[in-house]
Amino acid sequence: MGNDGKMQLFVELQNIEKRGITLWLEGLPSSSLKITNALYVNEEHAYMRDYIYDEGVLKELRFDKVCNS
Repeated sequence: MGNDGKMQLFVELQNIEKRGITLWLEGLPSSSLKITNALYVNEEHAYMRDYIYDEGVLKELRFDKVCNS
């Protein structure tokens, strides 16, 4: 992921955060900056997004490492 991709991800997550949607990384509350940095540093790992809805409204966005077998 290049610097353009990193910045694009950061802006996307920052906008989600501003809407009051909580961000999680590996089961812990996180922030747009921490998640962007984790995904950028750990390029060899794939992360899965999990969108958590409550009555049709997005409440959480979770990022979890996908095991490479």
